[in-house]
Amino acid sequence: MVMIKQWLAHAFAVERPEDFAPTAEQQQIADRICREIIRRDMVTLAILSLETCRPLNYIGSQAIHFFAPFLSFLVDPQAQKIFAEFLEKRGSIEWLCQRLETLSSSLVDSENASLNEDHSLVHSEYTVKQDDS
Repeated sequence: MVMIKQWLAHAFAVERPEDFAPTAEQQQIADRICREIIRRDMVTLAILSLETCRPLNYIGSQAIHFFAPFLSFLVDPQAQKIFAEFLEKRGSIEWLCQRLETLSSSLVDSENASLNEDHSLVHSEYTVKQDDS
């Protein structure tokens, strides 16, 4: 009787999205996808799409498994299996959105820093040329 109560207590347990933590392989593949999205300047569209389809993440992972034979021509089969397992988890979409925001903001910050350096170089060259005349 005690065994049945213990089983029943956890039979319908649902993992909390905040408890999600990807494995190192999953994070590496997700980062590669995030960088490609950032490179194509599609961060806002990707986050909007991910948030809209959040309830369907498990179905999306199963679609990746289903289309694996066709996708294997384009993508490494092991990587697509790992990414499909990543999407099966409840908190994966939230983690992916946060990762996109983090990577894109760090890229923008580094670009702004390099622009400020370029601007200061141009400004210093301009003042030197004014002093010479």
